[in-house]
Amino acid sequence: MSDDVAERLGTGSSGVLRIEENGINVIAENERKGHPRDLFWPWFGANVSVLGLGYGAYVLNFGISFAQALIVGVIGTVFSFLLCGIIATAGKRGSAPTMVLSRAAYGVRGNRLPSAISWLLCVGWETALSVIAVLATNTVFVRLGWGGGDGLKIVAMLVIAALIIGGGVMGFDMIMRMQVIITVVTGILTILFIGLTAKHISWHVVSHVHSGSFQLTIGALVFVMTGFGLGWVNVAADYSRYLPRTASSRGVVWWTTLGSSLAPLILIGFGLLLAGSSSSLRSAVGNDPVGALANLLPTWFLVPYVIVAILGLVGGAVLDIYSSGLALLSAGLKIPRYAAAGVDGVIMLIGTIYIVFDKQNFLYQFEGFLITVGVLIAAWCGVFLGDLLLRKKNYVERDLFQSSGRYGDLRLVPIATTVVSSFLGWGLVTNTYASWLTWQGYLLKPFGLGGKTGHWAGANLGVLVALALSFVLTILFTRGDVVREEALA
Repeated sequence: MSDDVAERLGTGSSGVLRIEENGINVIAENERKGHPRDLFWPWFGANVSVLGLGYGAYVLNFGISFAQALIVGVIGTVFSFLLCGIIATAGKRGSAPTMVLSRAAYGVRGNRLPSAISWLLCVGWETALSVIAVLATNTVFVRLGWGGGDGLKIVAMLVIAALIIGGGVMGFDMIMRMQVIITVVTGILTILFIGLTAKHISWHVVSHVHSGSFQLTIGALVFVMTGFGLGWVNVAADYSRYLPRTASSRGVVWWTTLGSSLAPLILIGFGLLLAGSSSSLRSAVGNDPVGALANLLPTWFLVPYVIVAILGLVGGAVLDIYSSGLALLSAGLKIPRYAAAGVDGVIMLIGTIYIVFDKQNFLYQFEGFLITVGVLIAAWCGVFLGDLLLRKKNYVERDLFQSSGRYGDLRLVPIATTVVSSFLGWGLVTNTYASWLTWQGYLLKPFGLGGKTGHWAGANLGVLVALALSFVLTILFTRGDVVREEALA
């Protein structure tokens, strides 16, 4: 059996207590199941993290008012997750992972570039979530007087890594079950958290936070988009690919968008109220967001709090490690899916060890990473959305796995579009979060936007430019190719 055929057919098998053997293959007809409403659980569980409260502080740190931040939070969250909902419909139409369906736009080998970018983003996110969970556990244990330090961090790291890697290795059915539990437990405990900390809100202080410029508001909007929906668009079809092809596309969009947006909207809104009421809290959140929020709680609730914090972070990391394994396979690595998830788990663990014990203020550098990779993902997203919009028929499964098929090997227009959009995007963002990113922003001065210290420097327009430009170019220059492909028998 050739590698292409093996990729396409997979080996099947599912079940909560069995390791999923499906990899990047198309899901067989007899394994397609469920309803669009089932998508609510994985997306809610992945985004109910207490970290969402920290975004209130991050957004206000752009120098904007509560009203501006609230508008930015709502628009940035809903719009970016709506993109995920639209991309999720491709999973239903093609029953394959996002980075396999992306081959229709880029060609079979040409798509290795987006697959590598997707893998980088997923590994970055799963490592960051693991680090935050470890630091939060240590902070809460110190607050309880139960010790702390390196020994506890090592134990916490192993437990958290076991949950994340275990879910990723077991696969789809286990993840779906885990996310239902995470959704229910974290949902209840988050409501209790809000009830216990609401007394720390001072509306008088919040309402007097000064307004910021239009440019700063745009910068905050881009930050919310990259921190939420744009961090998930590259994997959005991975969890809808098991649905029957007859499932409602509108239902897929609605349940994906609702499930992913609901918790962040509540958490950002409440986080804005807390952070706007205390400048010291706003500052502390930058170093240890979950640990800083623990200081607002009574001692008796700290154990439930660390449970909800860990579960929420694990919920996001499990989806990331599952999809990072799929991205690794679609980039060309020839190993089983569960092995790919294991490889990514080892990388995550090494990264967590390095950051927890050797790196300070990693969240600020991670924000720089998000903006940098966010430009790349935005460029890919525009191409994928444009290609998806042009296609009137379902994907031809066999051609997603063979370079001689209708989708081709290397499609130069989408690849060039991604490169050009990324070049322009990086030229219109600035990164003061890390010294290794200061080269960005090289087009701000030539474009008359004031250079790296001007008013537009913090707006990070490059993410929006990369998304819009790649979408428009794809619509304009690949329409004929898509029409010819779909005319073939």
